[in-house]
Amino acid sequence: MITRRGFLNLLWRGGLVLSAMAAYPMSEVMARPRITTYRLTPPGWTPGLKLRAAVIADIHACEPWMSAARIKDICDRANELEADVILLLGDYVSGMNLVTDYVQSSDWSRAMAGLKAPLGVHAVMGNHDYWEDLTFQRDPDVEPFAKAALEGVGIAVHRNSAVRLDKEGRGFWLAGLDDQAALRPGKRFERASWRGLDDLPATLAQVTDDAPVILLAHEPDIFSDVPGRVSLTLSGHTHGGQINIFGWKPVVPSRYGARYAGGLVEEGGRSIVVSRGLGCSVIPVRFLSRPEIVLLELG
Repeated sequence: MITRRGFLNLLWRGGLVLSAMAAYPMSEVMARPRITTYRLTPPGWTPGLKLRAAVIADIHACEPWMSAARIKDICDRANELEADVILLLGDYVSGMNLVTDYVQSSDWSRAMAGLKAPLGVHAVMGNHDYWEDLTFQRDPDVEPFAKAALEGVGIAVHRNSAVRLDKEGRGFWLAGLDDQAALRPGKRFERASWRGLDDLPATLAQVTDDAPVILLAHEPDIFSDVPGRVSLTLSGHTHGGQINIFGWKPVVPSRYGARYAGGLVEEGGRSIVVSRGLGCSVIPVRFLSRPEIVLLELG
């Protein structure tokens, strides 16, 4: 029979375990990002083209979870990877209500200004970059403030546009798709439903030769429509499900559920890498979905 002292000791130990379990999801939010490396030769890749790319997704700048100082530290770490090119996959702004303060676009962009790579730093926009821009929601013809902030520190922003880059005489294309859920519904915006700004055919129509194409698309849902002409698709948005209970991901913001929640997925001779990202959306919780910077070693 358990003694009173034994019972109290068991209760105390149980309380410690429960406290640790409750604290862990928030401690993972603040964890130093791991470097997740994928080494592959995508379909249609040019023989002899070796490309090293660092991928940053879903920063979600806000206090205290993703301060300007933490963003700068992440960018410094990305620079240490000595990538040929740095690729940013959207959602630079907060996307959360449980914050102590918001980080202004002038501050988070300044923290990213130090990103450097021989072939440049290239970005696409994410849904929260549009959703929290109420001026843009009312008038989609104005310049989004996130785009202006990125371009103000020398980062190229691609909205349904493609650019050809060369490494050691071997070319490849970066095609940046605009966001697939950019425009919110609501009477104040005079829209009855969600609308995307993505135009995949128009984006790929700008590719004028047979060099391989890397498609940047914030949400991975477009992958089902991506043609075989694209060698590799890169996406973020899902945060790896953000909560991963030993393989069960109860909330993945995708119409495909956990199919594109994170990692390398190969379907029908096509490849996509989905970053688990850095920040959080809605609530500051990550469980077995640690923040990551993706490093691609292609070819």
